[in-house]
Amino acid sequence: MSGSTWTRREFFRRSAIAGAVAIGGPALLSACTQVPQGGGGGQAGAGGTLDRARSAGTIKVGIANEAPYGFTDASGAVTGESVEVGRAVLKALGVNEIQATTVDFGSLIPALNANQFDMVTAGMFINPERCANAAFSTPDYTAPTAFLVPAGNPNAVASFDDIKNKNLRLAVLSGAVEQGYAVDSGVPEGQIQVFDAQNTLLQAVTANRVDAAALTNISLNDVVAKNPGAGVEVTKGFFPVINGQDTVSAGAFVFRTADTDFVTAFNTELTKLHQSGQWLTIAQPFGFNADNVPGPDVTTEKLCAA
Repeated sequence: MSGSTWTRREFFRRSAIAGAVAIGGPALLSACTQVPQGGGGGQAGAGGTLDRARSAGTIKVGIANEAPYGFTDASGAVTGESVEVGRAVLKALGVNEIQATTVDFGSLIPALNANQFDMVTAGMFINPERCANAAFSTPDYTAPTAFLVPAGNPNAVASFDDIKNKNLRLAVLSGAVEQGYAVDSGVPEGQIQVFDAQNTLLQAVTANRVDAAALTNISLNDVVAKNPGAGVEVTKGFFPVINGQDTVSAGAFVFRTADTDFVTAFNTELTKLHQSGQWLTIAQPFGFNADNVPGPDVTTEKLCAA
């Protein structure tokens, strides 16, 4: 991950759409409402954030309108992996409704700390800079790198070493980290082509302008799902080791640092969701699979200290 304090690797184009949406389920059409400022900091003990949400039956969350994490779909409903997993956890905690406010991704933590909403359901990566300004749940998912290749994977691409050693042409997304991963893995820059959108990565592969395209498996699975019959597939996800360093990236839910009881309660139910297998059922429609389930060695503490 790279960039300023608030940015993370951007897999999808973002649009900042102001407004809040009341959503009670995946298919429920959303209705815009005004979200009051200064609505809810403090610990989730007596009168804390979680207690207030339980009493009200609803909670305000922040999203960035970024598929497949938290976004408004074509019907006007707010959905996404982070939204739907968050909804399931919150229901287990006695909070049955979400009011989602869309802001620019870089404004999510500042807006959270300004009490514009009470948690972030946007699939945000855990890193030390963010951990200094907010509290993260246990990892919700990991985002391994994968390759988009022609169906059948005729060049048997599984790693950046394969790209390098087989002299293959590689497509990467402008602004994403895979170009750096490729270069640091020894892929000559002459073998790398940079494109500006996920669909152009797909077109480069299907038109045989490149042999493979590198991005997260989440993003590539989403591309394939939206382009059935394109004659491509996504390889198994992996985490490149660059200069001896792990590149594990994990997303999580974000809270104000004072909301320790809320975080603890949320983590308990999120862990149950993972252990029961229900997480995978919720996440699969958004391009996630078993490769995205965090291993026991992927922890918030480690990622905050990395």
